[in-house]
Parts: sequence; structure tokens; C-alpha cells
Amino acid sequence: MPINQNQAGTFYGLGIAPQLLDILQKQRFTVPTPIQQKAIPVALEGKDLIGIAQTGTGKTLAFAVPMLQRLAGVKGRGLILLPTRELALQVDEVLVKIGRLLGLYTAVLIGGASMNNQIAALRRNPHIIVATPGRLIDHLDQRTISLDNVRILILDEADRMLDMGFAPQIKKILNRVPRDRQTMLFSATMPPAISSLAAEYLRLPLRVEVAPAGTAAERVDHELFIVEKNDKPRLLEKVLEQYRGTVLVFSRTKHGARKLTRSVKAKGTNAAEIHANRTLNQRKEALQGFKTGRYRVLIATDIAARGIDVTGIELVVNYDLPDRAEDYVHRIGRTGRAGRPGKAISFATPDQQKDVRDIERLVRFELRRAPLPGGLPPPRPEVKFEPRPPRPEERKKFYEPPRGPRGRHGRRRPPRKFYYV
Repeated sequence: MPINQNQAGTFYGLGIAPQLLDILQKQRFTVPTPIQQKAIPVALEGKDLIGIAQTGTGKTLAFAVPMLQRLAGVKGRGLILLPTRELALQVDEVLVKIGRLLGLYTAVLIGGASMNNQIAALRRNPHIIVATPGRLIDHLDQRTISLDNVRILILDEADRMLDMGFAPQIKKILNRVPRDRQTMLFSATMPPAISSLAAEYLRLPLRVEVAPAGTAAERVDHELFIVEKNDKPRLLEKVLEQYRGTVLVFSRTKHGARKLTRSVKAKGTNAAEIHANRTLNQRKEALQGFKTGRYRVLIATDIAARGIDVTGIELVVNYDLPDRAEDYVHRIGRTGRAGRPGKAISFATPDQQKDVRDIERLVRFELRRAPLPGGLPPPRPEVKFEPRPPRPEERKKFYEPPRGPRGRHGRRRPPRKFYYV
């Protein structure tokens, strides 16, 4: 049946129950994003689904709405697997806003939190379990949870989970849930590992794709500075003086994030840090402070590339380029969300030209080179050392390895052969 013109561009006409539509309207969810508009009708039919969309496009609501509606009508439990603690907490926050009004309850199983509290939450028989793979395996090993009644399984940020080495845990979990289930897999990219996982564990899945893999957010302005490594702190200081809004800075290492946070604080800017060496409470406090404005700058490793859902981030700074070009898309996806404009600035040293080309090849456009602000020296040109050709008069040298241990008669064993260099 064709959709009424008055309902086009809204959640009406997607097959959502009236009670759930009222809740969405009260929570000010009025216009569905492209991934929501394509995924929700398919998921409500109970079909397996592969959703490909860049970060920040509303994938959480695309699987949360069908899951909540179907669990209200079928017996069983929902299970959502996510790569990071922060992302699990944010997904649970969305589920609580909508599900509590329907009488559905959740339990969050993540590392760094009390096992006893999680066991107590499981004893209350929650309708939906939101978990990271490692902590869910801990509960399975201790037999504090059973997955026999899971009817809907969500794999969110599946490519990131595989990148983090969760493939063995995911396969173990998939083998523990019933075969008669609905599985929805959401990812920003579609590497071969995801394709093979879907072929093995999903039943004739429908693929919903709203942007090609590696597509960056449309309204983000990209800028690149070529700068010496020692001049990066001064350049960041000048960038923070120019942009007065909220700024998310990515560092490649935990030590670098900690050192950079101290440096930014020393300049009088309120800053917090998020990385794997911080406890769960410290990471929650930093993220909440960043959302509320207590901290203007948040410095993070790639653990936060997909674990931060903050509306209105003005600027993302790649203080260090990511190890993988795909992570560039996830990093800058923290700004320019929900159709808003954003800014992404990257620092690259002269010897990182190949990394820059890899990023440009992925996003399919050239990053705009910007001149360094006043007071910063231009970077030295990259020096390429050519190997010295061998001289004709040089003779081949050989290396004689040391003789072996002494034999029965006190003599050293002779070497077996010579090694030429």
C-alpha cells in the first residue's frame, strides 16, 4: 500500500505500532534517517538483516525500534553485542528511554563493572541484554546466564568488534544462541571477514546500504597540516585558540593521550581523557563531563572512535593519524552528525605521505592542505636515502660462526658452513 504523502518522511508508514509511535514522538524522534527508513520495515518482518551505514546515521534506533516491538509480542529475549563499554552504555540509554514505557527492562554486561551487580540484574530476568563479548563470555563460563531463549540477536559495529580481536568470542556466542532466531548485523564497512561471518550465521539476509563503505560524513570540512612531530603541541594550542566549541582530539597511544591531556590542562583548558587505562567510572565521568560542557576538550584513543555519541562536537582533531585508514572515517564521524556541519583537522608528519594517500584513496577525495599558522616553522622536506652501490674493488666478506661446544676429547667441533654477507 503506498505511503500517504502526509506520512512521508516520518516514522508513520514503517509498520511501527501506535503506542511505540507515540513514545518516539514524545522523545522527539520525528524524522527517520535513511538507514532507519530502510531497515525498520525489514526488521519488523522478522527477517535477517545486514545494515551498512557510516557512523552517526542513527543505526541504534534502526534496530532498537524493531527489537522492542517484536519482544512485546513474542516470548524470548533480545541480545545486543557491541565492541566498547561506552557504546554499550549509550545503546542502553536509548533502550531505556523507549522500552521502560513499554514495560521492557535491560541489563548491561560490560567489563570494569561489578559482576555481582550484573548477576543481580540478570536474576530480574531482563528482556534485553546489552553486552560486550568478553564480559558475556565471563558470564557464560560462570553459568550466570543462559542464551537459550534469545530470539533476536544484534551485532552492532561488527567490523570494529572483529578489528579488536573478538572473532573467537563472537563465534562462541553465536554457537550458544538458538538457530531459530532473527539476526541483525550493522557495520560501517564490509570487509571479507564480515561477509564470511554473515554467510555462516545469517539466514538469507537482506542487505540495506545507505552509503558506500568508507564514505565520510557529507557536511564535514577536512583540513590537513603537514607539521614536524615536535611542533604538534604548539599547533594544537593554536587550533584550540581558533575553535572555541567542543573539541575531540584523537591520540594513537594511551601514553600519548595522557601526556597530551596534561599539556592541554597546563594551558588553562578544561580537558579530560578516555583510553583503556582509565577505569569505567573515570571514562563515564569524562564522557558525561564532555556532554554537559564541564570539559571543552576530550582526548581519546581509538577506543572512543565509535563509542562517543555527543551531539554538536564542533571539531575533531587527528593529533596522530590512525593506524588504519578505515579508522579515519570513524573518527571524523563524531562531528557533522545528524546532518549538522562539522570540522576535521589532521596532523601529519612529512614521512606520513603514504598514510595520507591511503586515507584519500578510501574517502575518494583529497584532504585540503593548510598552511601552518604564524610562529611555526615549515616542515623539513622528506629526505630519501639511496643505498650506496657496491664498489667493484670490494671483496666478498664471509662470516664464520663460532665453533660448537667441546667434544668428548676436549676439541671444538668444526663449523658446518660459511655464511656470506
